[in-house]
This record gives sequence, structure tokens and C-alpha cells, in this order.
Amino acid sequence: MPTSSASTTDSARPSGGVQSLERAFDLLERMADAGGEVGLSELSASSGLPLPTIHRLMRTLVACGYVRQQPNRRYALGPRLIRLGESASRLLGTWARPYLARLVEETGETANMALLDGDEIVYVAQVPSKHSMRMFTEVGRRVLPHSTGVGKALLASFPAEEVRALLSRTGMPAATERTITTPDGFLAALEDVRRTGYAVDDNEQEIGVRCLAVPVPDSPTPAAISISGPAGRVTEAATERIVPVLQQIADELAEALASQNHS
Repeated sequence: MPTSSASTTDSARPSGGVQSLERAFDLLERMADAGGEVGLSELSASSGLPLPTIHRLMRTLVACGYVRQQPNRRYALGPRLIRLGESASRLLGTWARPYLARLVEETGETANMALLDGDEIVYVAQVPSKHSMRMFTEVGRRVLPHSTGVGKALLASFPAEEVRALLSRTGMPAATERTITTPDGFLAALEDVRRTGYAVDDNEQEIGVRCLAVPVPDSPTPAAISISGPAGRVTEAATERIVPVLQQIADELAEALASQNHS
């Protein structure tokens, strides 16, 4: 980001962007990366912007409801962002549905898309299997990451200390006797995801159900797609057939999302 020696006018920049808008969104993203609450000095240190500039931008964001000032004078992400995020999540799910439908056609199992929202996994889209015995997860449902394939797929790229911090906040309750309930066990599972390129939920969220998941590469927000089905159908042999399909469709979805961002 430009420092105080650069031009600080709000006129259109050569790229066609408006500098104050770019800076405001950069500050919001830095706040999100910091856990949602920061002080002005932290923002100044991480962004390279002078304190007066940050103070002016934050004042505007507070007035609009996108940021709120805490009693301790630190700044937190504001409630108006929730509506924007929910709308964006629904749109992301809408864009993903044709890709999930192809996943169902090619694998025969229920296909899902999930995002990491704070410390939780939220399902934003699903296309059900045509089998009479099939898995169903309500769109909008929230679950903890440690017991899901999508949770493993999403957290596999995170540093170990961030994963441990998340697990300490959420706890690791057992959904079944197969659920991983220790941070070391979960970190070992994430190492498997990085090694193999996909995540497995093997009866860990629900007995009798297996799930295979992969991250959506370079997604604007951490996202993963998965298939889920009865353990009797989602076998080791089926896994060898399904994983390449999952990875191919995740790549195609990533390309589609990137083109939406640049359009």
C-alpha cells in the first residue's frame, strides 16, 4: 500500500480505481485477518498508511456502520457487513450449483459447497444425490471444522498455530466415536490432506457416512466442495474414482469465480 509520500488524493488512479475505496477495503480485510478487532497503530504498522489517513477512513466506515469503535477505543468489524456477507455467500452458492450438479452426475453422490466463516464451517450450496439413500445437509447449517471433510480441506493451508488457536476457541466435541478430538490428531489429519490433495470424513460427523472434500483453489474466501454418501458406496475404490473428479470441478469453479472477480 502507498505510504504518506505517495499521492493521497481520492481522484481516479491510473488503474481506474479510487484510492480511498481501495484503502478502505484493504483496512477491512486487514481487520478480518487480525480476528475482527484492531487498534489504529496496528493498522498503520501493517498497511504502511499514516495514522491521520487511517483515522479519516475509519471514521467514515464507522459512520456507515461497517466498523464500530469499542469502549477500549479499538475498532471492530460492524454489523452491516453481515448482510453483505450473507448475500455474497448466497450468490457464491448460486454460482456453484451448476458445478455441484455435474459433481452429482459424475459421482452419484450428494455434492456440497462450504465456506469458513469465522471459526465455523457454513454450507452455502448443495445438490442432492438421486439415490433413495442419500445425505442431506441444510444450506446455512454451521458445524465445527474438526469433524468434517470440508473443515479439513479448508484448514489444511493454515499455519499450525492458527489451527491450534481455532481449536482452542471452538473445542473439539465428539460427534461420533470416530471424531478426532485432539489438536495433534487433527494436525496429523491436515498433513494427510496436504500429502494426498483431498480430505476425508470417515464416519466422524455421522456414523455410516463418508465424505470426500477438496479446497477451491485461490477462492476469494476459503471454500471447499465435497461429496457425501453412505460408507457402503463411498468406499476406498470409489475414492480413487471420485477424487480426480472433485479436483477437476474445484479447478473449474475456481476459474469461474476468478472471471467473476475480474468482470
